[in-house]
Amino acid sequence: MATMQAVFEQQQHGVGVHAQNVHRVFENGVVALNGIDLHVAPGEFLAILGPSGCGKSTLLRLIAGLDQPQAGSVRLGADNSVDHRSPVSSQIAYVFQDAHLLPWRNVLDNAALPLELHGIDRVRRRDAAREALTRVGLGDALSRYPNQLSGGMRMRVSLARAMVTKPRLLLMDEPFAALDEITRQRLDEQLRELWMHSRMTVIFVTHSTNEAVFLADRGIVMSKRPGRIIADQRIDLPAERTFEMRATAEFAMQTRWISAALRDQD
Repeated sequence: MATMQAVFEQQQHGVGVHAQNVHRVFENGVVALNGIDLHVAPGEFLAILGPSGCGKSTLLRLIAGLDQPQAGSVRLGADNSVDHRSPVSSQIAYVFQDAHLLPWRNVLDNAALPLELHGIDRVRRRDAAREALTRVGLGDALSRYPNQLSGGMRMRVSLARAMVTKPRLLLMDEPFAALDEITRQRLDEQLRELWMHSRMTVIFVTHSTNEAVFLADRGIVMSKRPGRIIADQRIDLPAERTFEMRATAEFAMQTRWISAALRDQD
């Protein structure tokens, strides 16, 4: 079995995700997901949209191995043969809407925490955390504590903490939803740049059509509960995306199909 030390020592590429006929029913009888078929290619950036309560977060938890379906399967790997008992499952990072930083740790030690938990020595984990924080624009804030940071800065620390293990799969559940629009757009730009650099697989849940189109190369729309995939389309925009692109006719055209699919759920 590969160790985290070995994983830490090499740059990882994205891993495929394969969900087949997935059903999830909660203990209270609520059917959250009904027959989900989803295949995500290694290195793909996928956005998931849909009305509140449609099962987006539930699907993300199933992919992460934090929950199990009643029927169907969720597997990781380019050849559809890897399950969550494999070493690849240790290369999954999850970013939530709340940054969940430890208030008694400074920025550097918060970002280094995953490597500390995996036994990486102090010098190496701090070097890796410093590099990750620099990539998200926090190289000058290493000694600050969470209560000294803005909401956007706390989320940058959370993103750096996720990136420090060089994940092959990054799962993000509306991470920027609580931020103001300007901060959110800046973080979108940084996340897109990080993905371009690493080519990890990213699955990003959002309610924002603009955010989905700016970030992703493919988007899916889910129905009202019980969740099903009702739209699946490539996002045909240049790989390099800028703030100015949001005002173009091409960008508006790409958001139109998502908006239409979401409107059909109202």
